[in-house]
Amino acid sequence: MCLQHQCWTMSKFLLQFMLLLGVWALTSSAQTTASQGQGSSGMAKPVLPASSGAEDVAKAAPLPPTDTAASRVSGVRPEAYVIGIGDGLDINVWKEGELSKSVAVRPDGMISLPLVGEIKAAGLTPVQLQDQLAASLSKVMSEPQVTVMVVSINSLSFNIVGEVMKPGYYPLTRPVTVLDAIALSGGFRDFAKEKKVYILRPSADGKQQQKLKFNYREVIKGKNMSQNVLLQPRDTLVIP
Repeated sequence: MCLQHQCWTMSKFLLQFMLLLGVWALTSSAQTTASQGQGSSGMAKPVLPASSGAEDVAKAAPLPPTDTAASRVSGVRPEAYVIGIGDGLDINVWKEGELSKSVAVRPDGMISLPLVGEIKAAGLTPVQLQDQLAASLSKVMSEPQVTVMVVSINSLSFNIVGEVMKPGYYPLTRPVTVLDAIALSGGFRDFAKEKKVYILRPSADGKQQQKLKFNYREVIKGKNMSQNVLLQPRDTLVIP
């Protein structure tokens, strides 16, 4: 009787143990599956849309605009640069705010200042101009100290008009030939008269103009290369 009771007790214990083992196995499997699912979602990377390419990046970062001929000047040597018509000047008289002002050189080459009146600026260096201003002001004040600074250069430019892609004013910050100027302007339009190009060059006093002929067809063939002159300030290149 005792033996039968012990066998029944042992069987009951084994059955309970197997049931517990099965429950533990199912729970562990579910936790492992959930953990793997979370790990996969955590490692997933978003897919970039097709439009997020180098082309869109280029559109978002446009090139900065280029400076014009009238841009602010740096590095002008006041003892060497010759002031021209249209140039912008900052004139400062020390401790005299009412006399200090910004002026542009007029087409007649003159500027106007309080207590000085009309004075010619074109053709002078900044150093020469400030010496002349100081001499004029010394008649009405004691030991004036004058500084002249060139803040914009408009005289060192040439003009292109007529049948080119981009007519307008261009800076003469480096040597530019007629061929260079045509290239800068984008080339001829369809009906340009390439054999009848010419340059209008004003005289020093601006009262007369010299006409210099340029035959594009000859020059590109290496003929009469003397026509391909260097442009000068205030030249006008005409493309009929």
